[in-house]
Parts: sequence; C-alpha cells; structure tokens
Amino acid sequence: MNYDFKILPNSQLESIVPLVFELNEGKIEASVLSSRFNEIKNQNYECAIITLKNEIVGITGLWYCTRHYSGKSVEIDHVYIKPQHRNKGLGKSFMNWIQEYCKAKGYESLELNTYVQNHPSHKFYYNEGFKILGYHFLKKI
Repeated sequence: MNYDFKILPNSQLESIVPLVFELNEGKIEASVLSSRFNEIKNQNYECAIITLKNEIVGITGLWYCTRHYSGKSVEIDHVYIKPQHRNKGLGKSFMNWIQEYCKAKGYESLELNTYVQNHPSHKFYYNEGFKILGYHFLKKI
C-alpha cells in the first residue's frame, strides 16, 4: 500500500476529530474535541497524518517547545493508526518520518507519554530508542 505522511494544516484540524474520538473510545464527546482542537490550532502544535488514497488513516500531534533538560523538543501526542492498517510496519515508518521532519526543523529531541496499561506501545517505543525518564501526572482543576 502506498501511504503518505504529511502535516495537516491547522485550519483542517476538524477533520481528525473522528479519529481522536475513536482513540479515546468515545469517552470525550466529539463536540468537546472540536472545541479543543479549535483552541489548539492557535498554539505551538502541528498534526502529522498518514493518508492512503486521500483518506486519513493515522494521526499524531506534535507539540513544540524548549525544555531545560532536552533542548528544542517535540512531544509526540497520541499516535493513532486505524486498526486495519496496524501491524504492517506503518508505525515504524511514521516514527522515522516524524524524526526526520522534526530534525529538519532544528529540533533535538522527541518525547512522548504512553498509558501505563498500553504494554504493546512500551515495547514499540523501546525498540524505537525511547527511554523512560519518569511518570506523567495529571490533576484536573
């Protein structure tokens, strides 16, 4: 299959809401996701997508910042590939594309969070050269 990797213009972020809805298993309403992406499009964010014949089949967010411990850094946020496109080496190709894209933009490091119970992702990211540095905590206020 001939997959393409590219950056989705922030003006088109609404088009990824159905995939993010799937990713979150419907736990966050589509209207809430739309509202949040409407805010996100004006922040230091890009959405990388995987397409097949002009259909979006995979996504991830890219958050840009400078961190004291890692320099110019990109946080990869919620990688999601539709189930029928998994286990074909697509995730590895996507990570390679993201790394080269971010490196070309002058960034020095990639980081990400993964859910504790998502054991397949842990193995995948270890194999991609990521190291565990700590825990991610969240408190709603």
